[in-house]
Amino acid sequence: MAAEEHEPMSELLTRYPRKRCAILPALRAAQEKRGRLDDEAIAKVAERLDLTTTEVTAVASFYHMFHLEPVGQYVIDVCTSMPCGLLGGEQLVDYLRGKLGIHVGETTPDGKFTLREVECLGACDGGPVMHINDREHRNVTPERIDAILTELGYDGGEG
Repeated sequence: MAAEEHEPMSELLTRYPRKRCAILPALRAAQEKRGRLDDEAIAKVAERLDLTTTEVTAVASFYHMFHLEPVGQYVIDVCTSMPCGLLGGEQLVDYLRGKLGIHVGETTPDGKFTLREVECLGACDGGPVMHINDREHRNVTPERIDAILTELGYDGGEG
């Protein structure tokens, strides 16, 4: 691992009693640097935390916040679990599919937006809920989606 990559990880490890306790922040830091967790990033995190790549991959694949495959600049997560589903979460997914011209799990051709359907984002009292990257949006409507996408530079084209 390059020296510039060691420094943030070394500082991070000082905050935890055991190396393995730093797995979530280490994965987040690796993803921020690379945009996703590819095999090389997983291997580097495993090496620094004295874990196997299988252990690190298992943790990374459990959480929807980690991306093992390439994603767009903006990852749109729409909650479709029971409370949000009853409040229109499924309809929001359908609206976004039509608006962006992609299916769930796909990225727009320009690489700007990735659409995902997720289970519970932990804000049931504000459903339907949508996250774009780490920003939460509550009580989402198609009109709010239009405004948010415009703010993010959506031009109304094919994505």
